[in-house]
Amino acid sequence: MTMIKTENPVPGIRKGLESGVLEAAANKRRKRAYLALLIPGILGLLVSFVFPLLYMVRMSFNEGAPDGVVIDTFTFQTYIKPLTDPYYWRVTLDTFRMGLTVGVLCLVVSYPIALFLVRSTSKYKGLLLAIAIAPLLTSAVVRTYGWMVILGTNGLVNTSLESMGLIGSPLKLTNNMTGVTIGLVEIFMPYAILAMISGFGRLSPQLEEAAGSLGASKFKVFMRITLPLSLPGVFTAFLLVFVMAISTFITPRLLGGGSVQVLATEIYDQTTGLLNWPFAAALSVILLVLFGTIIAIYQRIVQKIGG
Repeated sequence: MTMIKTENPVPGIRKGLESGVLEAAANKRRKRAYLALLIPGILGLLVSFVFPLLYMVRMSFNEGAPDGVVIDTFTFQTYIKPLTDPYYWRVTLDTFRMGLTVGVLCLVVSYPIALFLVRSTSKYKGLLLAIAIAPLLTSAVVRTYGWMVILGTNGLVNTSLESMGLIGSPLKLTNNMTGVTIGLVEIFMPYAILAMISGFGRLSPQLEEAAGSLGASKFKVFMRITLPLSLPGVFTAFLLVFVMAISTFITPRLLGGGSVQVLATEIYDQTTGLLNWPFAAALSVILLVLFGTIIAIYQRIVQKIGG
């Protein structure tokens, strides 16, 4: 009987097992290293954001006494009032309307600038970008006071229009939502420009050149290629500006002159004026829910665009 001699597979299997064990050990070490790097950030996030947020939510279920004392209890009364009082519904709608208007206007005025900066091949491109975001180097308070001077009754805008004979009496551009909107658009423009520049990575000059070579006009190229490819950056910029606009306090307070009430100014009044911390916390939670709703809608839109 003839014996068939075969090579012993055990050394190869053992070598494969050893390499697998070594790779698994290396993966565990990498995971431990990543976790060690994440721990400081996680702890900082817990201390600076999560714990204060939980405390605010718990505070919203307490009850505020007229003398400013916080009564430790658990009640939904602080939510019933803003959800049933027409005044707070109007404040919430005005806040949403202000954020929507500022976001749209910021996109309209910032989109051409961002597109120009992305397409520019000039050696001064860096300087132009620096000029576009230079307002960020100035405090929003200083810029708001500047707009109060420019838009005031005897400000630059009214005096210029009157000297040209375009108006007979000064326009009311302050202490109303018009002035607040103008100030917020200027303040948030650099953020919109940066967000759109970072989101214009899908733009392809080759596709536009190909469409042009096939006879498409510049308008069709823009509407069918440039604009759709730039939509992720546009939506990101709108979300950023909208969230910042509905949570801003300084500009509505100063340019609004007390006649413009949004959620941020109402929260400030409840906290510092009436000392009703639970009610202010409830309004803050409502504002946070508004944030979450807009972000969820944004995520759905982005998923549909990506799909």
